[in-house]
Amino acid sequence: MLANVYPPGAELASGELGFWNILLAVLSFGLTAVMLPLLCKLVVAAGFVRPNYRGKSIPQGVGVTFFLVPVLLGPLVLVALPSPAARLQFAAFLATAGAMSFLGLLDDVFGSRQASGLKGHFTALLRGQLTTGALKALGGLAVAFFASLATAPAKEVLLNTLIIALAANAINLLDLRPGRAGKGYLLGAVPLLAAGWSQPAFILPLSIVTGVMLAYLPGDLRARVMMGDAGANVLGATLGLTAVWVLGLGAKAAVLAFLVLFHLFTERYSLTEVMRRNRLLHFLDQLGRPGEEPGEK
Repeated sequence: MLANVYPPGAELASGELGFWNILLAVLSFGLTAVMLPLLCKLVVAAGFVRPNYRGKSIPQGVGVTFFLVPVLLGPLVLVALPSPAARLQFAAFLATAGAMSFLGLLDDVFGSRQASGLKGHFTALLRGQLTTGALKALGGLAVAFFASLATAPAKEVLLNTLIIALAANAINLLDLRPGRAGKGYLLGAVPLLAAGWSQPAFILPLSIVTGVMLAYLPGDLRARVMMGDAGANVLGATLGLTAVWVLGLGAKAAVLAFLVLFHLFTERYSLTEVMRRNRLLHFLDQLGRPGEEPGEK
C-alpha cells in the first residue's frame, strides 16, 4: 500500500501536504485546548478520578483525547490526502489508535497493581490469572500485526509489528510522572517529523497527535490530568506507525533494538530512580514540572 500513497501525477498534491501537516497540527492544538476542559468535567462527573503519585485525585483516562481529535479532524484529512491508498492508510491509523486506546482504557478502568511489567503480567498469565496488563499486551500485539499487514510489505510485517507494539508499551513505561510520557513522545516525534517531511502523507497522523500533545502537556506537567494507558498507548502506537512508514530497514532495525533494550532495562531498574541519580536526566524530567517528588509509586 505504501508505494501507492502518491499516485502518478500527484506531485503537486504531495507538496501541498506539507501545508496540510502544519494546518492540521494547529487545528488539533486549538481543538484540544477547547475540548480538554470539557472532557475533564465529563470525566469528573462520571466519577472516573484516580489518585496521582502525590495522592491527589485527578481525572483519569483523559488521554482518549489523542484518539478523539484525529477522528474529529478526519474529514479534513480525507480532503487533503491525494489518493485512495493514502486515505486507507490514515483509516488504518485511526483503527489502530482506537483499538490501542480501548485496550488502554480497559486497563485504566479495571486494572490493578497486583502485577507490573511485561514479566509480571505474563508470569501471572502462566499461573492461570489473566490481568488487564496481559490483555493489553496481547491485544496490542494483535493490533500492531493487523496495522503492519495492512500498510507494509509482507517481508517487513514481523519487524513492523514488534516496533509498533513495543513503542506503544514504551510510552506506557514512561507514564509514571507528570509530563514524562509527553516529553518522551516529543523526543521521538521530532526526528520522525524531520525524517518524513519529504513524505508528508506518512506523517499526517504524527502531526495531528503532536498538535494535541502540545495543548495537553501543560495540564499533565502540573498534575491536573492523567492520560492513562488510554492515551499512552495511542502516543506510542503513533510513533511506531510513523517509524515503520518513513524509516529504512536499517533504521527500523536500530529502533527495534533500542525498544527491546529499553524494555529489558525497565524490567530490572526503576526509571524514576535512574533519572533522579543522573543530573541531566533529572533536569529534563523535572523541566516544566513544579516541585520535587516523593518516592516512586
